[in-house]
Amino acid sequence: MMKTVNKMPASMMKKIAFPDSELGLSITLNGGQSFRWSSLNNGESFRGVFAGRVWTLEQSKTHLSYIVHGPLADDSENKKLLSQYFRKEVSLKANIKIWSTADPHFEKACRHVKGVRILNQDVVENLFSFICSSNNNIIRISSMVDKLCRFFGEKLCVVDGIDYYEFPTVKSLARDDVLTILKEAGFGYRAGYIANAAKKLVELGGEIWLKQLHKNCNQSYSSAREKLITLPGIGPKVADCICLMSLGHLEAIPVDTHIFQVARALYLPHLETQKTVTPKIHNEVSTFLRELWGPFAGWAQTVVFCAKLNNNDLVSRTKKRSSRGTTEIPQKTARINKNLKTKSETS
Repeated sequence: MMKTVNKMPASMMKKIAFPDSELGLSITLNGGQSFRWSSLNNGESFRGVFAGRVWTLEQSKTHLSYIVHGPLADDSENKKLLSQYFRKEVSLKANIKIWSTADPHFEKACRHVKGVRILNQDVVENLFSFICSSNNNIIRISSMVDKLCRFFGEKLCVVDGIDYYEFPTVKSLARDDVLTILKEAGFGYRAGYIANAAKKLVELGGEIWLKQLHKNCNQSYSSAREKLITLPGIGPKVADCICLMSLGHLEAIPVDTHIFQVARALYLPHLETQKTVTPKIHNEVSTFLRELWGPFAGWAQTVVFCAKLNNNDLVSRTKKRSSRGTTEIPQKTARINKNLKTKSETS
């Protein structure tokens, strides 16, 4: 249930310049990337936790306003953290132009959404959150993540009568009683994945091992992905989510049902009879889209994902227009298909 709170006095909130064309707060926070944000005041503001702080955010046409609850750090540090979280240094407008030029289908999709950004999340939280996402919906994932924080995380503060917690450490999730607690809390088979992944991570070096998979540590996307898949509960899609949202590999493309449907309808019609996303299909779709959209392909994928969620008949209507000859697959698509086929034959 949506919680209503008194609107924050303008004098209490700090601001950073962030036009709504570059940041769509609602679609970014509610788009299935992070599961710790709640809508307040009928969607006028949002409250959530990251970087060990509880934040309330509001957006205008030109600025992002915020207040940090609990023990306050220097505000310059808060501004830095907020800018990093939303990857403010990356121009969405410039990238939309690049993606739209490369792909007319993308240009049509992005008309339906505005300001979709890739969050720069803590890798431990992101990893265990997406283990919870297996065969799940956002409401249940959010509930599970909240339970992980309440059961095993450190309490940060109380805001409007609600306790807020830090996300638990790898070590706390590796405790011997975690499996039993999570099974009793209704996590099902995900309880074993969480407990075993935490224990495996402790053996490997915990958070330090995970952070070494970051692009800034000269780790390649393929290497980071391969290492993540060795962890319990981490398959190709979840590994790509972690690479994209926490490890700086913005070329990573998680292929879920929605993106597979888009790819099958608009780019790879030979997959029309394919009903499920096998690892082989995941690799084919992600490789194709990465070559089409370029080094920030994962961000482009997220825009298309949000566009499909907000306009569910987007694929069917576009496909119908294509069958009538008014929308054609661009020449670049045909070239990429040819290149992929050649690579397959020579490998």
